[in-house]
Amino acid sequence: MEKITEKVLLEKGSPKTGKLEQIKMLNLSKMGLQLQDLPVKLLSRLRSLERWDLSGNRLQDFHKSLELPALRFLDLSDNQMEDVTTLESLVSLEELKMDDNLYITVSDNYKLMVLLPNLRIYNGKDVSTTANHLRYVYSDNLRTRIIAVWEKSFSLPDPITAEKLIALETSFVSTARQQVKFGPSSVSDFTKWKVEIMAKEYLRSLTDPDSKEESADAKENEVSSESNTSIRLTPRKKLRSDLPASPLQESPRKSSLRIKTLTETAATVSMSPRKTSQPPSTPSRGRPRAERSCKEDGAQTKHRQEGEFTELSLCWCSCELSGHRVINVVFSDRSRLPFRPRFQQPVQLKPLHVLQCHSKQDKPEDFSTQLWACAFQPLPDSSGGGGSRLVATCGGDSVCVIDCETGMVMKKYKVSGEEFFSLSWSTVLMSRGGKASAQHCSILAAGGKRGLVKLIHPRNNVAYGEFRASRKSLSVLRFNHQQGNFLFTGSYDNKIVLWDIGGVDSQYNFKVVQLLMLEVSANPLHICLPPTSPSTHLLTACEDGLHCYNTQLGTNSNTKRSEEMEIIFPIYKKEDKDHDYHTIDGLSFLNDDIVASKNYMHGSIYLWSWSRTKAQRPDKKTRTVCAVVLAELQWADTEIPYLALNTCPGRAYVVCGDNKGRLWTYHITNLQINNFQTGKAIQPTEVLEWPTPMRDGLSQLEGPSINNVAMDPELHYLAALSDKNMVIVWKRDESS
Repeated sequence: MEKITEKVLLEKGSPKTGKLEQIKMLNLSKMGLQLQDLPVKLLSRLRSLERWDLSGNRLQDFHKSLELPALRFLDLSDNQMEDVTTLESLVSLEELKMDDNLYITVSDNYKLMVLLPNLRIYNGKDVSTTANHLRYVYSDNLRTRIIAVWEKSFSLPDPITAEKLIALETSFVSTARQQVKFGPSSVSDFTKWKVEIMAKEYLRSLTDPDSKEESADAKENEVSSESNTSIRLTPRKKLRSDLPASPLQESPRKSSLRIKTLTETAATVSMSPRKTSQPPSTPSRGRPRAERSCKEDGAQTKHRQEGEFTELSLCWCSCELSGHRVINVVFSDRSRLPFRPRFQQPVQLKPLHVLQCHSKQDKPEDFSTQLWACAFQPLPDSSGGGGSRLVATCGGDSVCVIDCETGMVMKKYKVSGEEFFSLSWSTVLMSRGGKASAQHCSILAAGGKRGLVKLIHPRNNVAYGEFRASRKSLSVLRFNHQQGNFLFTGSYDNKIVLWDIGGVDSQYNFKVVQLLMLEVSANPLHICLPPTSPSTHLLTACEDGLHCYNTQLGTNSNTKRSEEMEIIFPIYKKEDKDHDYHTIDGLSFLNDDIVASKNYMHGSIYLWSWSRTKAQRPDKKTRTVCAVVLAELQWADTEIPYLALNTCPGRAYVVCGDNKGRLWTYHITNLQINNFQTGKAIQPTEVLEWPTPMRDGLSQLEGPSINNVAMDPELHYLAALSDKNMVIVWKRDESS
């Protein structure tokens, strides 16, 4: 390592001069520098320095007292930066590079945008919109919540003394940090940091009336929740009492919709806004897709060779990046539900956002891309509860990570030529080298048409690897929730494979090992692992039925296994040449024992017992067992397949969309299940109607098919995916 002296600075500076005060550009890259190697007194003489390259060193933080008034560009990539708040003194900085700093998080990125008031370009991308959102809109929401905490629980002491103010500040700041919740969980560190600063400022404003008020310029830059309102929602709902009490009608005639052969060719786009019963031509479960036109400016996205993460800055209530954001929302009043279970009230949901974030080539007129899978980011056990606000969605050539509260697309990963069908979250260990202990990191696996599994670390903005899971398209991915490095992949060659993807090191090196292969008789659509025994059994919903496999390792040396048993349902008895109910296109555990499943063309959802079904002895010839049905939920009559249901065990909810944009929600109680002996199907607790987003000067967007839904563990948010390139976010009404 070379010591930083005046001579070194003059040699590595530009233009060539004999005075430090005249240097405008300085390259100190790849010198192995640490913080103690940067002499503040000497560097402070660089009053004209505009560009500084410090990449490839070993810096963990920066000198807080170093002021460089002319510095516009700073490259700190490939360092070991941890404390970004030490850059606060570089107030003139306009462009900053922080790539390849392992410990920089999304919260750190947000801190930088707030601390550096002139920052426009970050890691090569224009972050002006995001920065302004954080500085004004986000901060204003935090300020409102901080004031509410003060008014509820605090007041100024009388008389005011220094000792009492210190104690009051400590208590107020601590309470505000705990109670003020806003933004996605991935930026909770940023929120707490910002809340602490703003709480102190607010308390000072109360004790010092002459403190500086917020500038008028800041007010002018604030994004108003009432501005740019070009699109509206008119939500409607049907209550349980509005539905017909008569038994369900017989399922409509089935056409040749079941997939018999699947190819790798592109799907034909239908101009009709309604689905038709056409045999699909792609593994994308190829339902024809409707196109609509809407003229708006789309956001531009640069591509790398295989794929790229892009941070999309979407104003909370504006359509600035209209290629990704669809709507602003206005809500109508909603009546109360008449149904109130004894032990817990059902939730009330209201539409919050509609996003159009998977558009082909970021074109806002794309209303044909089908969205297939969504899942909320799981929180670590130490998080103290509350649910995640981040939901991952996939469809077309992209995977998005969305903050459900703000409607911002936090991350977007695109792969040219890919069509993503499934994704799954997990937590693996990341080793940091040396004596540092390994840390848990949340990753995403996504796959689709190309048969490749993409491994993504959204928090660090890294798509760190891929591996080939099949020569055919991947239909479903599922991690073992107890062993996060075990990943199941289902593919269109009628195989389910268990992989050990291991962990990663600080350079994102990883190793994948195939552990097990399951032979299935048809295309797998869903994979479910029993909550209490995810390493011993696997349920897979296929186009020809529901199959169970023994997946326990070490008890059988054979790495290729056939099914242990097939689970059959009462509706099979009604099959004839026009009705084939064997396709299971919805499957999810409601709790440790109860399973919710849906048979294509059957206008009901079954709730059945996993333990009681598994305890039966399979038929010797057919290897079948009858599902022990506990209840039947009334659902829509439709010939559209692959409308997947999902469950929220924490709130005892089952939700499934239909082909008209509606969400059928069921709050399941013991009383309902016990009353199933009457033979009547349980009606939905609430049917959430399609919220009918509108654009100024254009027609309403009709209700599409809802391909999938996801809920966070406490049902604060519900995300629904449509076949018309729309993600609909619903939020729980906390006042209900």
